[in-house]
Amino acid sequence: MNAWMILAAEAVQEAEGGLFDLDATLPLMAVQILVLVFLLNAVFYKPFGKVLDDRDQFVRGGRQDAKARLAEVKALTAQYEQELAATRKQSQALIAEAQAEASRIAAQQLAEAQREAQAQREQAQQEIDQQKAVALQALDQQVDALSHQILDKLLARA
Repeated sequence: MNAWMILAAEAVQEAEGGLFDLDATLPLMAVQILVLVFLLNAVFYKPFGKVLDDRDQFVRGGRQDAKARLAEVKALTAQYEQELAATRKQSQALIAEAQAEASRIAAQQLAEAQREAQAQREQAQQEIDQQKAVALQALDQQVDALSHQILDKLLARA
């Protein structure tokens, strides 16, 4: 009889505490899980998702802004490089023009200096020729005077 009681008690326990009891606990647990999901969604997931979306939007906006600024910088760089190239060409043209002008002025001054040197040389040659003529004339006079003296002495002896 004891064995039958133990088996009956075990059968009652199996009937009451089984793995899947279909009493009010299962729907209550399902309602609790759904309430917890809605609360977590409202309190945690939606604000967290909003923060992530805001951050993503901020990053995208920053990237777009950076791309726009980079394009602007590239355009300005290209413009400045073109202006710099044009300025370099202008400065090289001015330098070449200044060098040509300096060469022309130097050539004019050299030609003028050569003309002045030639004129001074000619004037000096004329002065030398005049002095030579004067010296020759004086020498001719002295030769004539000496010749007359020699003739007078020779004639006086003879």
